[in-house]
Amino acid sequence: MEPTWRKPVGMLGILVFILVWLVAIASLSRWIGALPAIVQLLIYGVAGVMWIAPLKPALRWMETGRWR
Repeated sequence: MEPTWRKPVGMLGILVFILVWLVAIASLSRWIGALPAIVQLLIYGVAGVMWIAPLKPALRWMETGRWR
């Protein structure tokens, strides 16, 4: 099996996506910090899991070359 260009490009894309996600959530921290602690926990918990969902198609593309 030959290595393809999709894996390095996909890894770079994933790192960029994670960086953008972190900056987006961190930029909302002032607004989120004003909320009650339980609401903060829920928001950060959901945000901490939601970033995983868009990675499945990217990982599939890296392996097979198809999005679906």
